[in-house]
Amino acid sequence: MPTSARFRPRRLLALATDSLPARAYLGLVALGVVVLFLAPDSPYAMAPALLTAPLSFLPVVLPFGAGTAGGGAAEVAAAVLYGGWLLLCALVNAAAFGALAHRPDRATDRAPAARPRRTLLAAAVDNWPARAYVAVVAAALGTFLYAVLLSPDPGFAGIWPLIAAAPLSFLAVAVSAPAEYSLPWLGTLVFSVGVALAGLVNAVLIGRLARRIGGPPSRG
Repeated sequence: MPTSARFRPRRLLALATDSLPARAYLGLVALGVVVLFLAPDSPYAMAPALLTAPLSFLPVVLPFGAGTAGGGAAEVAAAVLYGGWLLLCALVNAAAFGALAHRPDRATDRAPAARPRRTLLAAAVDNWPARAYVAVVAAALGTFLYAVLLSPDPGFAGIWPLIAAAPLSFLAVAVSAPAEYSLPWLGTLVFSVGVALAGLVNAVLIGRLARRIGGPPSRG
């Protein structure tokens, strides 16, 4: 288990740019930003936010953001801050892809090499950033299940697990939608399982990133 909590910004930037998967991801985000400016009213304008999820959705719970009203200066400041936040989210996600692309290092990945699947999944629970994220997803999913199964008015409870496990959680919505019309309980089950799997993928990425940034320097 990684024991160092020291944050290394240089390693974050290196991981975000020194591998083909990370660079391809950043190129895809850049393409999404171009689409946003060329067609702001198109459904594809959501591409930058979706591609930089789940961190990009964090401002949803804050009382300010890109759509803040109150005058030109306030709107411009909010837009600039949100643009900077998206850039930071893109760098963090790119670094996560870069960390996943690197071969396991003995100093940070101590699980036996003969069990690659277990080693990969261990990254979701053997460090505090990944465990904290898993706790957030579990709380959001638990809130959703309580609202659907026990509350008389579930409202929009599904938005919380959707945001917490984005972007793959949107696939869970697409898969569960057909079942929801025929058997509501089956739609709830499919959505819950999909969110759990999406959260697991994100937790693995977070864990691998935490290992690479918090562990000792390596050549890998």
